[in-house]
Order: sequence, then structure tokens, then C-alpha cells
Amino acid sequence: MSQPTPEVYEQGKGMDAHNRAMREIRARREESYDPHEPTRVWVDEDNTPEGVMESLTIILNTGGCRWARAGGCTMCGYVAESVEGGSVSHDALMDQIQVCLDHEAEEADEPADLIKIYTSGSFLDEREVGARSRKAIADAFADRERIVVESLPDFVEREKIADFTGHGLDTDVAVGLETATDRVRQDCVNKYFEFADFEDACAEAAVADAEADATAGIKAYLLMKPPFLAEPEAVADMISSIERCSEVPGCHTVSMNPCNVQRYTMVDDLHFRDGYRPPWLWSVAHVLEETADADAIVVSDPVGHGSDRGAHNCGECDDRVQTAIKDFDLRQDPSVFEQVSCDCEATWDAVMSLETGYNQPLVR
Repeated sequence: MSQPTPEVYEQGKGMDAHNRAMREIRARREESYDPHEPTRVWVDEDNTPEGVMESLTIILNTGGCRWARAGGCTMCGYVAESVEGGSVSHDALMDQIQVCLDHEAEEADEPADLIKIYTSGSFLDEREVGARSRKAIADAFADRERIVVESLPDFVEREKIADFTGHGLDTDVAVGLETATDRVRQDCVNKYFEFADFEDACAEAAVADAEADATAGIKAYLLMKPPFLAEPEAVADMISSIERCSEVPGCHTVSMNPCNVQRYTMVDDLHFRDGYRPPWLWSVAHVLEETADADAIVVSDPVGHGSDRGAHNCGECDDRVQTAIKDFDLRQDPSVFEQVSCDCEATWDAVMSLETGYNQPLVR
């Protein structure tokens, strides 16, 4: 597997220029964050292999993704919300968990069956969340049914998953794969690992699943329309990526994340100079329709939908299409998209026919 050190990432991989540019962009950050407060927390519902569950989503404030500190992904600004200094103490992390539990008690009638824990990088990276904190968090949610934790494939190990499955928690590891195409992942996203590493992570989860009474699996996170891809290229790559992920044993869910424009990123710089447009919501709907028969749960939750910095159409139909996407996530029924239409579909059709890497974005 790829070794998680900045030196290995940069040497001989052609990523040096990307990383230098990203470090310069991230250095513009001026904000600071409280290590005792989570970045975000909310109550929602999600589709899982066991059906739709009430969920508590937690974004822990950690020291940040080590790859982002080396330069990192062209579209990801989450490290800009991390605590300065590169680490957060065990006590501070547990304070964050308590804030989340208090929020859940105020907002939900009952404790959620599904817990989703994200960081600005990898929950299973012990530089971000130490073994002591990981085990304590597993203890804190031992009475729930299912948990999702986020990690790059390097850190997915059966022993770490066992901290959760040992409590009888069905456990999913969300891996930011972004695309099944290695060249797109490296050249457009600036991510260091290969599809084979994702397959290895799925194999680790499969072993953890076999060794425990609870289940373990992988949830692949894919990026819809990374920079430098035209709309039709992005759609074709996403359909292919979903199909390839669904064929990997141990990968039961694919989450398509339309790229949104985050601060302190290369995508932000491109967008400011009219060199990038987030994907059309029609593209998201089209991909979901085309992959409805995939051997995996396929979902999407466009962040910032309808805004200039998020997936959007013309502005008139955005909320209706977003509602259909949310409905599809829960029911996996592509017929929901037959109930929405708009004149701007003709514009999207033209973009899909005419936009190339040399004239993008054809329409803002």
C-alpha cells in the first residue's frame, strides 16, 4: 500500500507543482478554531444496507489531514477548519463528542441508530485521532446499531475496525476514493493512492466482517466533476466509477459528492477566474438514473445545491431536482426524476454535447 508520508507522496509522482500551489493557497487562512468544539453536528436520516436509519452526523475538529498539510486535494478546504498545531488532545476530542451528544438530546426524540463520524482527514489516522480516543468513542456509541467513520485507504486495518465491531456495531469505513480512474485522481484531484489501494481497504473490511458478529464494509465517496474535466467527461467518469466500485467485494454503498467550491482551494481560485463551474444538478440526476441497477446503494447529497458554489441548474428548478435526489437516496427509485422538468434541460443537453476541456465552462 502507499505509505502516508509527504515525502513519498511527492517524489517522482508529478504532484510537486500541485502541492506547492495548494500550500500557498492554504497559507491565506486567518481563522482559528476551538479544539473543544466540533466543526459541525446535525441530525438527519440515511439509507444503509439495513434500510433507512435516523442518523447523527459528527464532524470532529482535529489537527487536520496530513496529506492536506503536504499540499493536498485540489477541491478540499476542510483542513482550513482544523485546529492549528496539527493535533488535538484526547480530552478535547471527548469534549467534542459530549457537545454532539448534547445536541442530539436537544434535537432528536430518541438516540439515532446510525452514527457518522468525519474529520478533516482520516478518523483512522492515529495522528488525528489516537488509539485511546478511538476506543473511547467506540465505547461512547456502543449502544447504537451502526457507525460510519472516514478514512483514506492507508489507515484501514481490521484491528482498528474491530474496536467498533467488537461492541456489536455494524461498521462502515467511508473512503474518499473520488474516482475509479487513477489518472483523474492524480492529475485532477491530486490524490496519491491508486484504485488497487481502495480494493485492499475493501479486503481489510471484509476480513474484519468475517471475524466479528457485526458487519463491516466500505462506503466509497466519489467526486462528481473534479477540476479540469468538462461536464460530459465528468458524467462518463462518474458512471464508470460507480459501476467499478459496486463490483468490488466489501463495497456496499457509493456516495456521489458533486464538487462544491470551498475556500482555500485550487478549485476556488479557478472558480474566481471563471475557470470552473460546479456540476449541473441534471448531471447528478442523470448519473443516478444510469446507475440505479448497480450492485450497491448509490446516493448523493449535493452540498450547497442551488448556489453558485454548489451543484446547480438555472435557479428556478434547483430545489425541485434536489428534492428528487433526496427521494432517490431513500427509495432508490429512478422514476422520481420523471416528475421534475425545466426549460434549462435544453441548455444542459447543449453543454453535454458541446463542452470540452478547452472551452469549459461553456455556461456558468
